[in-house]
Amino acid sequence: MRLHGFMTTQTHPSFATGTWKLDPTHSTIDFSVRHLAISKVRGSFETFDVTVVAGETPADLSIEASIDVASVNTNQAQRDEHLRTSDFFLVEEHPTATFRSTSVELDGDDFTAQGDLTLRGVTKPVTLKGELGGVVVDGYGQTKAGFEAKTVINRTDFGVNWNAALEAGGLTLGDDVTLSFEIQLVLQK
Repeated sequence: MRLHGFMTTQTHPSFATGTWKLDPTHSTIDFSVRHLAISKVRGSFETFDVTVVAGETPADLSIEASIDVASVNTNQAQRDEHLRTSDFFLVEEHPTATFRSTSVELDGDDFTAQGDLTLRGVTKPVTLKGELGGVVVDGYGQTKAGFEAKTVINRTDFGVNWNAALEAGGLTLGDDVTLSFEIQLVLQK
């Protein structure tokens, strides 16, 4: 299956232009960040939305996503509460992070989506690199598409500056955060 099959009617019989909405029960947004310079802390966001609008050509494709940052889950309630504070997400003032694509480039199954990520009220360009998993019609007659993508952001670029020095040297947290998306979409009728 080629990504351009997802984008154009000439290359895939299942393709349909239109609006693709998130299937939340089959989708995840995860993150990881270096911790104590020896391992990574991982977490996810439990509430988010993604919409893809597919036009006649890949140049007409747009992706919009929003994340309820208060839905952060690292499987440790105390850490999650700290992440919601002004040290990190500042949820009280900035409850939502957003991504809006500005362009999508295709290379076989692979794609690159350029866009603007807004976190804590700061907007920066980011690049998502990903792969289309395919397009199918499920047992309920719904046309579904799946894709995965990743990007790495520097958290300090978005005003997430909290850190603490370690006795042995170094800092508690790394600056680079990897965001991973496993998304399933449903074509709207």
